[in-house]
Amino acid sequence: MIYLDTSAAVPLFVSEPSSAAVDLWYEGCADTLVASDWIVTEFASALALKERAGMLAAKDARAAWREFEAFCDAGLRLLPLSRATFHDAAMLTRQHAHGLRAGDALHLAAALELDVTSFATLDLKQANNARRMKLRTVEFF
Repeated sequence: MIYLDTSAAVPLFVSEPSSAAVDLWYEGCADTLVASDWIVTEFASALALKERAGMLAAKDARAAWREFEAFCDAGLRLLPLSRATFHDAAMLTRQHAHGLRAGDALHLAAALELDVTSFATLDLKQANNARRMKLRTVEFF
């Protein structure tokens, strides 16, 4: 199982510099992709940020959202988060030297709880923390 972070999911649905690399990886991926329910909120936030910044037209954001929802229904296994996962994420954010923000810590805590084999992210800080936690990371470049 590979845990899919939001940073690696967005380029699948919105044109970004990393989209070609992420698309190529996804097309060749035979592993089960999982994520916590948190990815839904974070994906919506990413679309909204891009709209507000003028980087994405409203109609394109709506199309990306529809495609993402279909992906969640058919290609991504979404898993609920337990209270313990939120606590573990809080403890990860308390390790201030590692620089994890709440959302990133929540993804990592979920990945650890799910006992995944790899972690797919485009966020370098998150990738470094995933490796520190003995998770393999997907290399996109």
